[in-house]
Amino acid sequence: MTIQSSTQIGTVIRNAVVFNARNWPEGMMNSDSLLQSVQDLFALLDQRQIDYVLVGGIALLHYVEGRNTQDLDLLMALSSLEKLPELKITSQDMYFVHAEFNGLQIDVLLTQNPLFKRVQSKYSDTQSFLDRNIAIATVEGLLLLKLYALPSLYRQGNFARVGLYENDIATLLYYYHPDVPELLTELAKYVSESDLAEIKTVIKDIQNRFKRFKGESR
Repeated sequence: MTIQSSTQIGTVIRNAVVFNARNWPEGMMNSDSLLQSVQDLFALLDQRQIDYVLVGGIALLHYVEGRNTQDLDLLMALSSLEKLPELKITSQDMYFVHAEFNGLQIDVLLTQNPLFKRVQSKYSDTQSFLDRNIAIATVEGLLLLKLYALPSLYRQGNFARVGLYENDIATLLYYYHPDVPELLTELAKYVSESDLAEIKTVIKDIQNRFKRFKGESR
């Protein structure tokens, strides 16, 4: 599935909510309104001329199939977020904001984080969708964000999210063959030596899986 419109984005999120039993019955009742919320949000971003980049699971669906997500991830500056009082902030720290917009869950990555700012400036591209142009992270941008997050997820013991992120990373590496040394050189500017070593180990493990997979597929 390749996302081609904000309607499709809303459908992906709606389906993720509906098919998660933890959201029943509320999720069933509110699922259809999520489609309109996604449309309204992107219209608002355009109207306010907000500089943003679509990241996370929805952005990943622009490149590969099979990812499911219940929220929308946007990368933007804090000053841009302040132009959107319609977003109800539920939690906030230095680099992340969790917000809600008409029932739609939104995670905002703030460009106060130097890597996030770098992804916005260098690793994003405006894609033409059926109903509007949307700035979306490139494959390299998504990989940088997910690799950057992995060591923290390990420390948190968040096994479920680690599995999702590692699978996303593996899928992007397998299908798009980005320049891994270049990505690691970029990441080295923003992570500690120990975190970089852990990231390299993850990538090596994934690449070994590729070798086994290709060997068994012959």
